[in-house]
Amino acid sequence: MGIRLDKPWQRLEDAAIDALPAQLGVYHVAGDEGEVLSVGYAGAREPFGMQSALRREMQQHDGSATQFRCEFTSNYRSRWDELLMLHLADHGELPEPQRAEAARVGRLNPS
Repeated sequence: MGIRLDKPWQRLEDAAIDALPAQLGVYHVAGDEGEVLSVGYAGAREPFGMQSALRREMQQHDGSATQFRCEFTSNYRSRWDELLMLHLADHGELPEPQRAEAARVGRLNPS
């Protein structure tokens, strides 16, 4: 098992979100082609954990986000930083919603 979030994509729709436990964790939200639009986390301030975070992402992306994958972990902040560093290493920049984090996160070489 590596550090990448490589779980299968699921449709970003109410039925899939309803089936998730209300737990903490990290996620990717993507468009139809698998392009990651957001790397996020469901933290302690989310009333229903992952469900609340993904519903917020659905509203913020106004239909452009069509799929997600997630991982449940109580260490969501450090795991989120890992995913941000991976995305930065792979793509040279962070997704638009996380661009302000670029100066804060470290750098890594996943190869």
